[in-house]
Amino acid sequence: MSLADDSPKPASSPPSLLRHRSFVLLWCARTFTTAAFQMQAVAVGWQLYDMTNNPLDLGIVGLVQFVPLVALSVVIGHIADRYDRRAVARTCQIVKALAAAALAVGTVGGWLTREAFFTILFFAGTARAFEMPVMHALVPGIVPPRMLPRAIAAAASAQHTAIICGPAIGGLVYFFGPMAVYATCTAIFIGAAVLVSLMHVGAAKQDKTPISLETLLAGFNYIRKGQVLLGVISLDLFAVLLGGVTALLPIYARDVLATGPWGLGLLRSAPAVGALLMSVFLTRYSITHRAGRWLFASVAAYGVAITAFGLSTWLVVSLVALAAYGAADAISVVIRHSLVQSRTPNEMLGRVMSVNSMFTGTSGTLGEFRAGLMASWWGAVPAVVIGGVGAIAVTFVWMRLFPELPRIDKLIADR
Repeated sequence: MSLADDSPKPASSPPSLLRHRSFVLLWCARTFTTAAFQMQAVAVGWQLYDMTNNPLDLGIVGLVQFVPLVALSVVIGHIADRYDRRAVARTCQIVKALAAAALAVGTVGGWLTREAFFTILFFAGTARAFEMPVMHALVPGIVPPRMLPRAIAAAASAQHTAIICGPAIGGLVYFFGPMAVYATCTAIFIGAAVLVSLMHVGAAKQDKTPISLETLLAGFNYIRKGQVLLGVISLDLFAVLLGGVTALLPIYARDVLATGPWGLGLLRSAPAVGALLMSVFLTRYSITHRAGRWLFASVAAYGVAITAFGLSTWLVVSLVALAAYGAADAISVVIRHSLVQSRTPNEMLGRVMSVNSMFTGTSGTLGEFRAGLMASWWGAVPAVVIGGVGAIAVTFVWMRLFPELPRIDKLIADR
């Protein structure tokens, strides 16, 4: 039976997520904070590349935000499981607001050097390292278990909506200078902190086991013992590590497609257009069967789309390829997060999601460094094409390394 025969089926009269006020607040907070982060990324990418004209610096931007995710992953998971996740998320927004304000002041004051960029982005990356797993771990405490896959898809749509709007708005605001972008981001991060404060999260069982090396590494051990979790997390790590193209978009915008900051904004938004449409579709139509096959099909399509983008020299074709890239990634995200969150006890969820973020979240930033490094060696086009072909290869390798993954049927594990 083909994948087409097992297409997602609509749920019968699904309850509305809009009835859950705290989920709506979380959705808005994620939308605003991600939009601001994307706006900031457009300004940083264009300003830094204009300052140094060095593709490797664009890769280093990803690297300095990757380091906190790896170095602090154990601490992040521990804090997420032992402290109020809402308070942690609120603190992250405040730190990101301070970082954006520093970028604005540094731009106006003229002291925002290459090294200052990297230092400020390191602190912003540290806040984001805490924010990502905590935001994911909040969802099961806000909606009923049966609504979890749809809530994950809806939460993903928040991120994709922001990635569509954020870069485009950032590119337009950049006409008034990078300082205007950073100041706007500061205000948005503060607004997101207020929204998080208004949320109500159901009381969750917290791990009160005395702190030890075993409790700190519990998330790693839990994933290592579960081949399903290890397989889906590592699949994303290597696929995105090879297929990342975000860091090279300023080069494509200026040198390959001959456009400006507005074109860069469109390129950064295009993946989210496809991802948003797919996430909205999955919010209404759940994947009920053949989840493993859908996962591998989406990763293979992801690699094909990257390769098509790498070979394109026409803006319209590039935007279509990036939209397909985003749609394929959205399917993978919903499947992976549903598998991880439905197979992890709530008192362990913070640590598991922290490890998940270390692998999946950092794969993007480390992938940016990989892309920037390869572009500095061989050029942007070979760097992207090699990455796309590599992502396709990873799909087939992982089907052999983790043969149980293609056989997964249900998205949510029976309890």
